[in-house]
Amino acid sequence: MNNHYNEYKGLHLNYEIITNIIKKNAKVLDIGCGEGTLLKMLYDQKHCSGVGIEIDQHNAIKSIEKGLSIIQGDLLEWLKNFADNEYDYVILNQTLQSTEKPDMVIDEMIRVGKKAVVSFPNFGYWRVRFYLLFNGTMPKSNILPFEWYNTPNIHLLTVKDFFEFCQKRNIKILDSIYLKRAKAFKNFFTKTMTNLFTEEAVFVISK
Repeated sequence: MNNHYNEYKGLHLNYEIITNIIKKNAKVLDIGCGEGTLLKMLYDQKHCSGVGIEIDQHNAIKSIEKGLSIIQGDLLEWLKNFADNEYDYVILNQTLQSTEKPDMVIDEMIRVGKKAVVSFPNFGYWRVRFYLLFNGTMPKSNILPFEWYNTPNIHLLTVKDFFEFCQKRNIKILDSIYLKRAKAFKNFFTKTMTNLFTEEAVFVISK
């Protein structure tokens, strides 16, 4: 266990948060899994089984080299191939804002998984608002490091947007964790304050 801890030490905090959320021996589907780091953590630390989906060939190869089961292709198209409640958890980590049809992706996630875990950078964070207000250009930060012309983020959203989305679609929010400057919080007293002071959010949702 100590070797595994050292191997993953220094990763973004949301990897640890999501790993803590997932129960031992769960069957997981990690969509947009990148190089498979989170999925490997879940294998090593929680003895999970499951599959990753990744569209980028280079990342898919890196994942396979870690000994993971990976499907290369479009995550939404592949999600449609899975049965209802086939997985205990479907995970979409830091990828929601770069999907072409995030509403359809979430619908498929909560169909395929008994629970879904979604994380995304919060465009309502006060530093992002002030950056745009005072600089007049699209914000850049550690969470949003790209230029406007080469960013993969095509559907930026806020915590408030996500709450309203779930409410309109009768999606249950089972848990939520908010990140600010590499620290995790359960809330900031009110939804307005949470939206203002959250840099990144992790939600657990279901039908």
